[in-house]
Parts: sequence; C-alpha cells; structure tokens
Amino acid sequence: MKVIVPTSITYPIVETFHSIQGEGSWMGVSAFFIRLAGCDVHCYWCDQKESWPVKPHPRRTIEELAKLAKQTNPMIVVITGGEPLIHNLYPLTDELRKLGLRIHLETSGTHPFSGSFDWVTFSPKPFSPPNESTYNRVNELKVVIASELDLQWGQQEAKKVPVDTVKYLQPEWGSPKSKQLIYDFVLQHPDWRIGVQMHKFLSFR
Repeated sequence: MKVIVPTSITYPIVETFHSIQGEGSWMGVSAFFIRLAGCDVHCYWCDQKESWPVKPHPRRTIEELAKLAKQTNPMIVVITGGEPLIHNLYPLTDELRKLGLRIHLETSGTHPFSGSFDWVTFSPKPFSPPNESTYNRVNELKVVIASELDLQWGQQEAKKVPVDTVKYLQPEWGSPKSKQLIYDFVLQHPDWRIGVQMHKFLSFR
C-alpha cells in the first residue's frame, strides 16, 4: 500500500526582512516582517504595488517562514501584504505560535478573518468595504486621510471596532492638505492620534 506523505503548506512571499515596526502603537520595536503576495484592494497611493499579483512570487513553507522569524529573535512578527487575509492564515500563525512568537497582522479586512493574532492593525478603505468578521478583532485602527470625506468615513468605521481600540489618522503623502486636516481634527477629537511612518523618516526598510 502506497503511503501518501502530505506536503507542507506554502504561501506566496514577496519578501521577509528584519527591521523595526515603523508605525502605530508598536513603533520602534524589533519586528520580523512576512509580506504575503496578493491584493485586490489596489490603493492608488500604495507603496507596495509589487505585492498585488500572486503568481510572480516564490512560495515558501510555513516551517521555513517560522524558522526565519525565530532566528532573528524579534519582539513581534508582522504578517502584512498585499492583503494577507486573501489567504487562510491559520496554518502560518499556528506554526509561528509553536515557537512562542508574538504575531501581529496588518490588514484592510476585505476578506473573512483567519489566523490567531496578538495584535490586529486594521486599515479599512472606503472603496473596498471590509468584511464584517474583522471588526471585533481590531486592536488598532489606521485610517489614511486625503480629504474631509475620509475623516467622516473614519469616524463611522471607529464606531464598529471595540471601544479600547487605538485610533490613528495617517496623512496620504500625495495630498498636501491632509496633514493640516488631521492636525485640526485631532485637536478637537482627543480619542484619535496622528499616525506617521517613522521608518520612512529614518530611511529604514
């Protein structure tokens, strides 16, 4: 009788790298990033457009990814994209947990939620409505602001996440007025914070 040995689960990977978390509540800590390929949100300001297609990128096993993450001894492992929730993330997060790693997710929430995480950063987009399964898992809300309409939409999204969610407004770099909009808004709404991308200011990856 022939024994069929199951093959390891793989994911399409744009890149893995060890750096610092450059934004949000965990800004400045040592982080190992796993950038998954595939995205159907297609933000016009996206600085990771190479992550949109899946096929050009090599697939790596969950065991290999977990080993790479563990070797760097990071404070956190960040699963990002692209849009990570295109994929079933349970196998990957289960493998990382076996090694005692703390796991964070960065998502726009456009697909059903999967995976086991210690922290979820949720960055919804008005032109690609989120899946309802994400809202009650959010620890950090990040809304990119280009206009007054984005501020209004961000406030609507904030009503759907847990009350203790940390809320950030991040300027869209191509919109010169966005910084002033955010500054004025945060002064009047103390439950919100201004979000910046520290790694870009410091020229880190």
